Amino acid sequence: MRESKLFCALPEYISTPDSMAIDRHGNLVLSCPNFAETGSSGCVVKISMEGKVTKWFDVPVHPETGVARNMGIAFDDDWNVYLCDNQGWSERPELIFKGRILKITVDDNGVIGKTTVVAKNMEHPNGIRIKDGCMYVTNSYMHPVKRDDGKLTSGVYRFALTEEEVDIKNDLTDKNLFASFVTQNPSCQYGVDGIVFDSRGNLYIGNFGDGEVFRITFNPDGSLKSNISFAKDSTQLQTTDGMIFDAEGNLYIADFSVNAIAKVSLDGRVERIAQSPDCTGLEGGLDQPGEPIIWHGRIIASCFDLVTGPDKVNTAHEMPATLAEIAL
Repeated sequence: MRESKLFCALPEYISTPDSMAIDRHGNLVLSCPNFAETGSSGCVVKISMEGKVTKWFDVPVHPETGVARNMGIAFDDDWNVYLCDNQGWSERPELIFKGRILKITVDDNGVIGKTTVVAKNMEHPNGIRIKDGCMYVTNSYMHPVKRDDGKLTSGVYRFALTEEEVDIKNDLTDKNLFASFVTQNPSCQYGVDGIVFDSRGNLYIGNFGDGEVFRITFNPDGSLKSNISFAKDSTQLQTTDGMIFDAEGNLYIADFSVNAIAKVSLDGRVERIAQSPDCTGLEGGLDQPGEPIIWHGRIIASCFDLVTGPDKVNTAHEMPATLAEIAL
């Protein structure tokens, strides 16, 4: 097992770090929904190689809630920022079905030129990736879908980068629903979460509650060709949060519930490569990792450190929030 260490402690205005991307200058960019502090709102920060954190911009708030809760982040070829504004993450009744996908044009100094609402009224927009003029978004809950067995449906949505104000119903009639999934594990009814493309253009989706990774392939016209299980081993991987590929085609996954990082080889073999007990993160532990990214030859993991429960190693939220580092 590899040992994690502290990459950086985050400023006090960040209580919940989540998704990451790399900007045009090579900076690490971190999306912070700040769920742990209900009085604060979401922001996006830049981080240097030395771990210096600079606020880039505060995310435009939802007009009805007065806050932003940005999770997944991605850039297009023009370096516009796309964010999954997961308003309903807390499941508070007044906030559910208010999730948005935002497209933000912002300069290097954090001055926002334009904000476009790509999609609205999503129940649980979580992860996002962009490819060939489209964005692919995981919607972890689709509770309007009622199944006879009571199991949770979730889905991957596809939007053209040019779309605006798409009204989402969170059911199987949504025209932008690209693929739907069912979570079988009755002990963790949380749906699709992690999302990433491989070098060949195949799309990989993690069904969080089942700890299972699916591979989606495409027809030449962009339609769905296949959606099959790629990796599942409950002894090595319990939950599938954020995911990233290395240059050799290995897939690294944040195993949120058990404070771990797993590696999936090209043949689908799963290996847990790092794990921490319940911790504060300041000692270098994986304090409920939400997403890994590969940056300058190392794995950086955001430490979400908020959710507790019988299937979670994490027992409490602590400040400051942290990012952990693992050798590649």
